[in-house]
Amino acid sequence: MFNLDWHGIFAPSVPFLEIVLRGSIVYLVLFILLRLTFRRIGGTIGLGDVLMIALVAAAAQNAIAREHHSITDGLILIATIAFWNYALDWLGQHVPVIQRFYHPPPLLLVKNGRFLYKNMRQELITEDELMTHLRRAGTPDLADVAEAHMEGDGSITVISRQK
Repeated sequence: MFNLDWHGIFAPSVPFLEIVLRGSIVYLVLFILLRLTFRRIGGTIGLGDVLMIALVAAAAQNAIAREHHSITDGLILIATIAFWNYALDWLGQHVPVIQRFYHPPPLLLVKNGRFLYKNMRQELITEDELMTHLRRAGTPDLADVAEAHMEGDGSITVISRQK
């Protein structure tokens, strides 16, 4: 019961640089892939935050379950993922090219009471879904909508026509 394998618990089973490289590649590839597919996936919290939670959970699970991985392996991987989450947030604030990718501009979905189907298809949003958002914004009649935009975080902003 007290005969623990301290070396197996704390000694990395994989080279440090390999853990950092694997974590970096997976994080960056998944981030780019999710950003390019559609922005609705993030909802009201940031995409980087969702990705970090998912990857940290997976990384921590391996270290906790001791599937031939030490606690140190998991901690290195978690630190790598946290670094990329912070780095992309920072770059998204300070580098204009990355800022447009990290915080995409609003996409117009309704203009002067008419659906813009091309933009809706791009974001995989149906008329029914969009009408739900319009009703929640207090504009149940499409004719009363001057503009509706899908924001970079996946939320929908509605601008009503002046009466």
